[in-house]
Amino acid sequence: MWPAETNVIRPFRRIATVATFAFIFAAAPGCYEENVYVIDNTPPPAPQGVVSVTGDEEVTLYWYDVHDRDLEGYRVYWSETPEGPYELLAETSGTWYVDRGLHNGVTYFYAVTAYDRFGNESDLSEEIAYDTPRPEGYGLVLRNASGPRAGASGYDFSAYQVVPWDSHRADIFFATESNVPKMIARPGTDIQDAGFMALVDVDWAPSRGWSPTGRVDLAVGHSYVVWTGDDHYAKFEVRSLDAGSVVLDWAYQVDGGNPELAPRVPGPRAGGGEAP
Repeated sequence: MWPAETNVIRPFRRIATVATFAFIFAAAPGCYEENVYVIDNTPPPAPQGVVSVTGDEEVTLYWYDVHDRDLEGYRVYWSETPEGPYELLAETSGTWYVDRGLHNGVTYFYAVTAYDRFGNESDLSEEIAYDTPRPEGYGLVLRNASGPRAGASGYDFSAYQVVPWDSHRADIFFATESNVPKMIARPGTDIQDAGFMALVDVDWAPSRGWSPTGRVDLAVGHSYVVWTGDDHYAKFEVRSLDAGSVVLDWAYQVDGGNPELAPRVPGPRAGGGEAP
């Protein structure tokens, strides 16, 4: 997953200096030619605004552009702990990077530096971004438990499997009650309607607001949050809906008790790099 050879960097301060050397050469009797060489030892400012976006076996990092006239690019570092040490992961000329091939449910810590064409490198970014990748899926079809295909009406988030509505493994199932389409949570599982918003914008599971009946009315374009009986969080968005079935996009946090589902990215996204 990581480069075979990595460099370890620890936070430290550099003293910014610019050294000027003058060399005098005798071109002819009585004449002299002066060549001046400027050595730049001043590193760029450290990147700011480093944030992460949770993905399935991946994390996308964003940061603000560093304005420095001789900026060459950025270096992305990672660690297993916030204290470090941080190992070099990649170099990029843009202001984002996608770290792929990660393990879902494992938390990763990131920091970014800027470097110039003279090889000067900034300190690590003050913001240490961290993220826990989690699985996700698209186009999940659940059938109506009140209809002939009730065996495909429930969903087990931990196994990523469609199951019958009455299975002990089902976290939620789709059914209609008084002709109203609903998602129903099995006993011990909580559910709530997050309202009309895209799935990616449901960033953290809330601590309150759960349905007292374990039921929510379904509507296209609405996202919903699920808190399973074994203390895992999930979310889904209704993409299409009819009397016989519902189509969902979903994400599930395999890290028990972790309410992180997909942090939002503040501010503009600019630059290049490895685009998501």
